Amino acid sequence: MRYHIILRYIGIILLLNASFLFVSAVISFFNNDSGLFPLLYTCLIATLFGAFPFIFVPSAEEISNKEGFTIVVTSWLISCLIGMVPYVLWGGEFTATNAWFESVSGFTTTGSSILTDIENVPLGLLFWRSATHWIGGVGIIIFVLSVLPSMGKIGMVLYRTETSPLAAANFRYRTKKTIRIIMFVYVGLTILETIALMVCGMNVFDAVTHSFATIATGGFSPKNASIAHYHSMPIETVIIIFMILSGINFGLLFVTLSGNIRALFKSTVVKFYLGMLAVGVALAAVNIHGTIYPLWVDAFRYAAFQIISIGTSTGFATTDSNLWPPFAQVLILFFTLQCACSGSTSGGIKTDRSVLFWHAIKQRITKFQHPHAVLKTKVDGVAIDDDTLDASLLFIALYIVIVFLSTLAICFMGIDIMTAFSASAATMGNVGPGFGLVGTVSNFSQIPELGKWILTGDMLLGRLEIYGLLLFFLLKSWK
Repeated sequence: MRYHIILRYIGIILLLNASFLFVSAVISFFNNDSGLFPLLYTCLIATLFGAFPFIFVPSAEEISNKEGFTIVVTSWLISCLIGMVPYVLWGGEFTATNAWFESVSGFTTTGSSILTDIENVPLGLLFWRSATHWIGGVGIIIFVLSVLPSMGKIGMVLYRTETSPLAAANFRYRTKKTIRIIMFVYVGLTILETIALMVCGMNVFDAVTHSFATIATGGFSPKNASIAHYHSMPIETVIIIFMILSGINFGLLFVTLSGNIRALFKSTVVKFYLGMLAVGVALAAVNIHGTIYPLWVDAFRYAAFQIISIGTSTGFATTDSNLWPPFAQVLILFFTLQCACSGSTSGGIKTDRSVLFWHAIKQRITKFQHPHAVLKTKVDGVAIDDDTLDASLLFIALYIVIVFLSTLAICFMGIDIMTAFSASAATMGNVGPGFGLVGTVSNFSQIPELGKWILTGDMLLGRLEIYGLLLFFLLKSWK
């Protein structure tokens, strides 16, 4: 494996981070806040360590799958490391562990936070915090590939390594065009939401940071009370619309914008995704009406926002769901595990795998009824091979096992089971809030330090779809 080539592309990733750190420092400068020097120092570090390998290491025409895999996983880890530096330099609530937690949570678009007073953090640091969402939301490697000239086979290897196989299957274009489509939709949605939020009364800073968090399905807000701070139905409506859009495969969104509106609503996955959200909102509204909210309009308002926020793995909040009845909380836990579609910025098991799961059950029942039948699973008329089906079912099983083991470990530290389970599920799914000590109006500051490290491991496992991170530690066994 050619480590100098790997260092060259990691250098590019550091330069990407440096550009956002510089913008954050500029915001601190104009606001005359205490985040300026931590951001500038970190920007300088990222620029120096990024520029040297980029300038002095020659580019390669091809890289192996092993090298591409190492570049992708290392890029995520290095980004999280550089992301924590301004937090540590600034101080406050940011111990080394807390800074790592906040950085990983940002880049993986989890949105879980250790901060008890977000509004005390300088605006420059808050912008950097939200920017980590936006960098990580579309994928660090895809972000880089979109701004570099065509990298030929290298770009193809990196793209396939970065992207979930389920997501890649939904794009029918060549690699470079696919990346451009993803970025076109990603940037376009961000701009549209920013404008819409400003029209609804948000200032520019709040509109941009909330758009970063929404389109990346992250959930970091510069306000302690999250979206509840604004008490505004128009703002909530705008965010709901863009959360739903951000949970749909970007390829389908592009096809729809190109004029083929039917493609979106013909998709079995999209119909399942939207249908489950609609059913979840209705059931939650019925359950919280009367006991929590006396008016139907309030029940549907808060149910819609919370269910869609969790169901897209965004994690914004407008109310304290810890106070909701058990039935509504179980609904939220279900959406914490499933989340939205592959090819979007959402985390979790993904709706696509849920669809395949139900098809597999249906196929198995039919097989019992007709033992000699030759059956083939099809989604939208496309046959799903047995390897894809088996891989999806194995992923779901492994995902649940990891959540269970994390829950067990955190319970061992003296944390109650609801907090432990919901924290594990929320971080594994890159969702953000859970229940108990980590509810929508709380934070993760009360989790023991070892627990925070375990949960950041869950965040990375979830963002890299489990196998990515696991295989990284087995590089020596690759042939």
